[in-house]
Amino acid sequence: MTDKLTKQEAPERGTGVAMVKAEGVHKSFGQVEVLKGIDLEVRPGEVFCLIGPSGSGKSTFLRCINHLEKINAGRLYVDGELVGYREHGGKLYELRDREVAMKRRNIGMVFQRFNLFPHMTALENVIEAPVQVKGTNRGEARERAVQLLERVGLADRAGHYPSQLSGGQQQRVAIARALAMDPKLMLFDEPTSALDPELVGDVLDVMRDLAESGMTMVVVTHEMGFAREVGDNLVFMDDGVVVESGHPREVLTNPRHERTQSFLSKVL
Repeated sequence: MTDKLTKQEAPERGTGVAMVKAEGVHKSFGQVEVLKGIDLEVRPGEVFCLIGPSGSGKSTFLRCINHLEKINAGRLYVDGELVGYREHGGKLYELRDREVAMKRRNIGMVFQRFNLFPHMTALENVIEAPVQVKGTNRGEARERAVQLLERVGLADRAGHYPSQLSGGQQQRVAIARALAMDPKLMLFDEPTSALDPELVGDVLDVMRDLAESGMTMVVVTHEMGFAREVGDNLVFMDDGVVVESGHPREVLTNPRHERTQSFLSKVL
């Protein structure tokens, strides 16, 4: 960590605390600075969309939220608690791996690639984490998994292995698997980018259903229609910084910054 990690007041816990709060977040890989001071807030129950060109830092920021990547400077909070660190005497100390894993249980993440266990059925993939990580009774985990597969429209595929499922179906299983941990926050890293176009709609429908249920979601996406229809807030990132932010309809329809205008002219 660097000198930029100065002592600051943590957000007061209770009603109104931001689910995600980034303060001057920096991240470098070697000499390459990928995040150059990100400041943003995600409110509870909000669908927060991140858009921007490849290499802009969107996915890196998402991975920092659950400490898959360690930030080099700034502060990052989830539900009022520092991500990956504890503070004592004005200094930050990195949490042990076990402590990080405990906190990560509250954050679900869905990747571009589905990362399902190939030797397990859809049902077994959803059951695994609650049983192994949370110690949930296998019978209870199975009952919950059946409900979640039904929620994502795959009740009739519970006994199928990933190789027997389409890409869209595998991604919906991955969403069910993340939900099985009862997260307070869901992170989506371009969840439809690896799918054939005709399979995208089913995954977005599941995400719409989650949004309507009040799940807090941070979504890195190229699906501008989804961002416009479902998003509560939208950030356009480029070259490691937040260029523009606001309500999705306003940003997508009337972008103020020249860089945002240039990007959207190519994708809309």
